[in-house]
Amino acid sequence: MRLSTKGRFAVTAMIDVGLRQQAGPVSLSDIASRHQISMSYLEQLFSKLRHEGLVESTRGPGGGYTLTRAAGAISVADIIAAVEDNTREAEAQEQARSSDDSCALMTAELWASLNAKLLAHMQSISLHSLVEEQRARGVKVEGPAHKRGIYKRPDAQPKVVAPNSVFALGSLMLAGR
Repeated sequence: MRLSTKGRFAVTAMIDVGLRQQAGPVSLSDIASRHQISMSYLEQLFSKLRHEGLVESTRGPGGGYTLTRAAGAISVADIIAAVEDNTREAEAQEQARSSDDSCALMTAELWASLNAKLLAHMQSISLHSLVEEQRARGVKVEGPAHKRGIYKRPDAQPKVVAPNSVFALGSLMLAGR
């Protein structure tokens, strides 16, 4: 299993979605602004996460992404496997097995064992535990964003009495004496 920035950003974004799950769908623009991650990069990551069935999208105003299953049922290994391209890793392992390179053969078991332990450790960490860890650290989660709809009336402005002509201004000034 490869560990890269792509996996790190995917885990960060999924924690963000998990923290805000109760408030409804989380938009990518909100995640991008909170974590300084490019919108196009997040779109690529969430496309892969959606394809793997970890998140679902809601379109339209107030739309965004939500988890498809409970945060306790999603592991860090699931998230990383969804966004990482593991075909190169499999090809490298196959090449190491088929080659006559003695160095590759001598260390192949070491790397396979290390990879298995890393995978087992990441499978033992759930998204729910990461979300709860962030809450325990005091991460503040703002309430749901109040988005104005088309038919929402603006708040009433206090009325200011102002003269509408020169004569009304003059009478207002004379009344103040």
